[in-house]
Amino acid sequence: MHKMLAAATMALSLGTSGLAHADPLKIGMITTLSGGGAGLGVDTRDGFMLAIKNSGNKDITVVTEDDAQKPELAVQIADKMIQSDQVDVLTGIVWSNLLMAVVPGAVAQGKLYVSTNAAPAALAGANCNKLYFNAAYQNDNLHEAMGEYATKGYKKMFILAPNYPAGKDSLTGFKRYYKGEVAAEVYTKVGQTDYAAEIAQMRASGADGIFVFLPGGMGIAFMKQFAQSGVKIPVMGPGFSFSQDVLPAIGDAALGAKASGQWAPDFDNAASKKFVSDFQAEYKRLPSIYALQAYDAAQLVVSAAAKTSVKNTDAFRAELLRADITSPRGNFKFNTNQHPIQDIYLTEVVRKDGVLTNKTVEKIFTDHGDAYAKDCKL
Repeated sequence: MHKMLAAATMALSLGTSGLAHADPLKIGMITTLSGGGAGLGVDTRDGFMLAIKNSGNKDITVVTEDDAQKPELAVQIADKMIQSDQVDVLTGIVWSNLLMAVVPGAVAQGKLYVSTNAAPAALAGANCNKLYFNAAYQNDNLHEAMGEYATKGYKKMFILAPNYPAGKDSLTGFKRYYKGEVAAEVYTKVGQTDYAAEIAQMRASGADGIFVFLPGGMGIAFMKQFAQSGVKIPVMGPGFSFSQDVLPAIGDAALGAKASGQWAPDFDNAASKKFVSDFQAEYKRLPSIYALQAYDAAQLVVSAAAKTSVKNTDAFRAELLRADITSPRGNFKFNTNQHPIQDIYLTEVVRKDGVLTNKTVEKIFTDHGDAYAKDCKL
């Protein structure tokens, strides 16, 4: 089992209200630190730990382990963390199939789960749970934004995603808002690295635009092969297809790609500027959307811990629900299903100061929720 201890305790003053509830809090982070998805997990871990460090709460301990992108391993780690390590809160999973394997068992054992990324539709609607929060989005959201964007300029889209819950949510979300013709809807294997057949389909499809959701190593492989193919159809995707963790590996092939996100490194607000500056100082690189989401997840947990004890589950949950944080993304609040309501933006990959990054172009959605909250009966 891959295993990594991310942090022990870190110091800080929480103020009077925090000191009144200085109960120890133990967080179990399960994330992907090896294989093709490692960049996503590393940014998740680093963003989360930055917020813990900045909070200075010496009563918080974080234990991190590598799920190697394997659902069965994630379940084993979660059970160990709950039963042996006796964690109070779980977090960190990147992939929706792993989250779906872990969350039902965790909440059944009375543990809070605060998601830093994975946000499957199955946990946003009728199967929502009072112990499950998502600090990132609902899986469909960023894809919905790209469907809205593509409707304005593209008549025929080729859409592609991996065949797992987030991939299916992705294309469902895109189609919910895209009003043009779908030339083809293609699902690939999770972890696939050869896209020659799919690129040949794209070339022959007659599409005037391509939408891909391929996080991590999948997106790196696809974009490099697509650039080499000579196909001249514009490629777009959600922010994590062109997130900061993969841009250096994709290289110039990503330049000009349009994407969607709830945050970008050029956001002009004090919280975002501090986050980017602190992250660069700590890790010597720009943060990705995964780091931002994990940073806010940690901020939420820290905020709740400053006001009440995690041993009082109902009170702690109520404090999480208040979302009493200053997010680098700007407006942030929880919907009735404990998923975010937030603004979503169009971005473009550019080179700034010699580094590939995402530049904010325009706002697509304001205070955007998700399609499943109406079915959640919390």
